[in-house]
Amino acid sequence: MHAHPNRLALIDMGTNTFHLLIVELRPALTEPTVLLRTKVGVKLGEGGISRGEITPEAYARALHTLQAFQEEIELHAVQEVRATATSAMRNAANGPDLVREIFERTGIRVEVIPGAREAELICQGIRQAVPLGDTPHLLMDIGGGSVEFIIADATDIFWKQSFEIGAQRLLDMFFRHDPLTAQDVQDEQDYLNLVLGPLLAAVEYYKPVSLVGASGTFDTLGDLQAARLGLARGSTPPPVTDISQESFYQSYELLLGSTHDQRLALPGMTPMRADMIVVACVLIDFILKSFRFQRIQASAYALKEGLLAEIISTRLPQ
Repeated sequence: MHAHPNRLALIDMGTNTFHLLIVELRPALTEPTVLLRTKVGVKLGEGGISRGEITPEAYARALHTLQAFQEEIELHAVQEVRATATSAMRNAANGPDLVREIFERTGIRVEVIPGAREAELICQGIRQAVPLGDTPHLLMDIGGGSVEFIIADATDIFWKQSFEIGAQRLLDMFFRHDPLTAQDVQDEQDYLNLVLGPLLAAVEYYKPVSLVGASGTFDTLGDLQAARLGLARGSTPPPVTDISQESFYQSYELLLGSTHDQRLALPGMTPMRADMIVVACVLIDFILKSFRFQRIQASAYALKEGLLAEIISTRLPQ
């Protein structure tokens, strides 16, 4: 079976979720054709991220998922594969072992990328979904291991930083009671106030006009909002979803006041997200209150779409 020269697979190995995107690039079309878009909750950071290791269980889940991705890649006769790994792999002592074993078993070479590069790719991805125009926006991607903040418009990045305060880390630190107590919430906000100093200074300087969020928690907030409004969302949300401040706080109050099982029962919730979303929403609340943003635009595109855009732009005839 011949590999298809215009088919490309992109793998984003996040701390919570592994994504696989298979596209066909057709010279006549500017937009690539999506052949497969899938994600798996691998929870690479569970149980070990705060100790700087990938647990044996998470390691096995990662290998298993990459082998399944490799089967899809072969099935689609893909010629080129680009795989990136982020926070959990960056900081794990046994990250290099996992990279090596993935290569031995699948032939996939995983590139472990630094936070600044991750932020750049996320910005590129969000730009494919949200027209930023010529005013600076605050872009925010909440991962399991890290959170990227970028101040950018459609053409320029003014400031970017990756903070190791992802939802799995916040969960390990502040999810002491279920539901969270007022003290747990206060402790997390005090911590954020401490570590996000550089962000507070950058926002004061560049004055972004609104908040654009990407990745798991924002997807789920969109799903919760749609379920509340009785709208069908399907498995692929639109590129951008508007979430009003009021809608965010409706979801936040609901999540804060409920137990794990009650959250799990909410239409639009996924099991992996049921606890993480609470500590992630404390972070979003901190951002909304600190900067008085009136709404959130949730981008369905993030790192892998940014990588795709970058690859396409380098291949187009100049």
